[in-house]
Amino acid sequence: MKTALYSYHSGRFFPHAANQPVNEKKVNLVLCFGSRPLLARTEIDALIRQKFPDAEIVSCSTSGEIFHTEIMEETISITAIEFASTRIRTHILNLFDYSDSAAAGRALVNELKEKELSYILVLSDGNLVNGSELVRGMNEVAGNRVLITGGLAGDDNRFEHTLVGLNGTCQEGMIAGIGFYGTQLEVNHGSLGGWEGFGLEKKVTRSRHNKLYEIENFSALELYKQYLGPDAETLPGSALLFPLLVRLPGSEEPVVRTILSIDNDEGSMTFAGDIPVGSTVRFMKANFDKLTRAASGAASMACPESGNRPELALVISCVGRKLILKSRTPEEVEAVNEVFGPDTLLTGFYSYGEISPNGRKGRSELHNQTMTITTFHEISTIHD
Repeated sequence: MKTALYSYHSGRFFPHAANQPVNEKKVNLVLCFGSRPLLARTEIDALIRQKFPDAEIVSCSTSGEIFHTEIMEETISITAIEFASTRIRTHILNLFDYSDSAAAGRALVNELKEKELSYILVLSDGNLVNGSELVRGMNEVAGNRVLITGGLAGDDNRFEHTLVGLNGTCQEGMIAGIGFYGTQLEVNHGSLGGWEGFGLEKKVTRSRHNKLYEIENFSALELYKQYLGPDAETLPGSALLFPLLVRLPGSEEPVVRTILSIDNDEGSMTFAGDIPVGSTVRFMKANFDKLTRAASGAASMACPESGNRPELALVISCVGRKLILKSRTPEEVEAVNEVFGPDTLLTGFYSYGEISPNGRKGRSELHNQTMTITTFHEISTIHD
C-alpha cells in the first residue's frame, strides 16, 4: 500500500512533501475532500480523472480539509491510494430512491456484501440524511461482522447543501460506500469527544426520530434557549458550540448530538441523529485542552494492535470543534500526528457527523463533536 496527498487550489495540484512514490496510473482509490463550490465545478472532475485514470474517485464536501497537519479551506484535499493486494468496490445511491435513511443504509451494505468484505467506508450527504437511521440500517445488515466508519459531508458553517459523488458529478442526497476486500488490510479506529457535561441528566419525554420537543415535559427548545442565554439569538449556528450528551435507551455509552435546525412555530429542535423518548440528555460545554487530548486519545485507540505503523490515517472531526477551537484548530490534528509519527499520512475533513463504533469493538454509531480516526495498514507491500 502506497499513499500520496495532493492539495488542489489555484488551478493546480500541489503534492505533499511526505508522499510515497505512488504510480498515478495504477492508483486504485482516490478520496477527494473539498469545499462545496469547488466540487460543484464539473471541469475539476475531468482534471482528477486525467491524473488518476483507473481509480475509483469518491468525493465529499467539507467544512474544512485536513491536508496532513494543515487545515485548509476552499481547496480539495486529494488522497491517492495504491493497494498491493486489497480489492475495493464502490457503490453510490440516492437517498430519495428509498423510503427513509435506514432503508438506504440497508441497501448500501447489501450492495457491497460479498466474500472477504472486511471494512466499509461511508461518505454521506450531511444535510438531508438522518445519520443515526442510516447507521442503524447499515448495522442491520452488517451486524458485528464488518467494521463501518466514515462521516457526513459538510458545507462550512452554512448548513445549506452538501455534496457527495462517485466517479463524476457531485450531488445532494447521495450516499457513497467503499467496500474493502481481502485479509491483508489492517483497519483500526478510534473516536473521542472531550466535551464537559454539567448539570443533571434529564429525560426526553417527547420526540420523533431526530426531532426533540420536550424534556421532562417542558419545551426542549425553551430550556435550551435559557441555557444558551445571549447565544440563543444566533441559533441554530450557536448550537454547534453547545451540544447535548445523549444516553440512548439500552446503550451503555453516551453519544453527542448537535442541532441542525430549530422550528420556533412547533417548538422543535432537529438533530443530526435520533433522540428517542426515554433517552436522557445533559448539557455540554467545551474545554480547549480536553478537546485536544481527546484527539490524541482517539489516535492512540486507532493505533494497530499488531504494532504496525499505518500508512494512512483518515481523520474526520466535527465542524463544531473547529468553530470552538478557531485559531487553535490545527492543535488537534498536530496531536494526532504526534501519536502516529512521520511515516503516517493524515487526510480527512471537518464534517456534520462522524460514523464509528464507540469503543474498540462493536457496532458503529453516529457521533457529533468527536474526533474520529480510521487507520490503514496493508500487510503486503508493492516492490518496484
